Amino acid sequence: MHRGMAEATRLTRQGHLEEATAAIQRTLGGKFFPASSPGGPGDTDVPIDVTSRLVKQTPKGPAGRHTGGRGPTLLTRGVGKPSGTTVGRAASAGVPEGGRFVERSYTNSAGTRSYKLYIPSGYTGQAVPLIVMLHGCTQNPDDFATGTRMNEIAEERTFLVAYPAQAGNANMQKCWNWFQAVDQQRGRGEPSIIAGITKQIASEYDVAEGRVYVAGMSAGGAMAAILGATYPDLYAAVGVHSGLAPGAATDLSSAFTAMRQGGPVVARRDVPDGGYREVLPTIIFHGDGDTTVHPRNGDRLLAHLEGGKNGSSPRVTTRRGRVQGGYEYTRFTYQDAEGRDLVERWSVHGLGHAWSGGSYPGSYTDPRGPDASAEMVRFFGQNHKR
Repeated sequence: MHRGMAEATRLTRQGHLEEATAAIQRTLGGKFFPASSPGGPGDTDVPIDVTSRLVKQTPKGPAGRHTGGRGPTLLTRGVGKPSGTTVGRAASAGVPEGGRFVERSYTNSAGTRSYKLYIPSGYTGQAVPLIVMLHGCTQNPDDFATGTRMNEIAEERTFLVAYPAQAGNANMQKCWNWFQAVDQQRGRGEPSIIAGITKQIASEYDVAEGRVYVAGMSAGGAMAAILGATYPDLYAAVGVHSGLAPGAATDLSSAFTAMRQGGPVVARRDVPDGGYREVLPTIIFHGDGDTTVHPRNGDRLLAHLEGGKNGSSPRVTTRRGRVQGGYEYTRFTYQDAEGRDLVERWSVHGLGHAWSGGSYPGSYTDPRGPDASAEMVRFFGQNHKR
């Protein structure tokens, strides 16, 4: 184990990021994800959220259609029904009757990304909220829409949903590059592209003022946290599922450490400059059985958010419950002096690296947890910019 990680560190320092990633995967493959023990929460791929960027900057021009397909061997093998988690071939999104799921693209100086936008049948030009959903590694917009069922909720509640797609030439596993310093800053890298997509939609549709939100899973959750920190003027609240705090890593090696052990407690003043002074309301989901992104990262994100608050300490309330036929959970709610919810932290007991309450056709989902999509929509509805 130590020898393998030393080799990965050496390769990283020499700039051989693809070889370093392979070394990490070889080192961890047998120790943490043995083929002899399928069905448990640990039988997911070795760190799916850490993959080398193959080019320094995404070239301009069309990113190309992302149609999903097969991931690495461990991903395609799947966790299996006993664990309640679906991993494997990306699903195609079903579109609720009357709704439209259109494909678009956006380009700025940092590059081009395609995205899909769900327009519910109830949208007739009136002002509606917008939720930006960032997928995890190896996923695509169709797969993520299917697994989270966010389009179905949008059809019921009438709001727009955008699904930016990571390009394969920006990251081999289609992970958002949350661990690269250039992709943690306002006006640069992937945050600027996703913010640009958000603004493009707001310019073409009637998006309700102060009701734009961003959420994501895993690498997408980490990027959602970065978006909330770097663009607090654009988004009103953030949802982070199985993600990490901004500044948890600045390169491939530190990303691996943060995922496996939990990232450091990063003071907001120590992260890249640009927008970090305001703290947005945030809802956090994490399974305590997650062996891909350590559950401690949820606590680190909470500490990061706490560090940006001024004034008195928030009031904390705790609620415990159980999904019928599913997992137990604990929800911690942090309120300000006026009783407004600042942060919700959901710890789902027994959940692995999967979207809680998700739909089986989608990858990285577990329907036995509380419905993260519904809870995020509820939380977002309680928070808007005044």
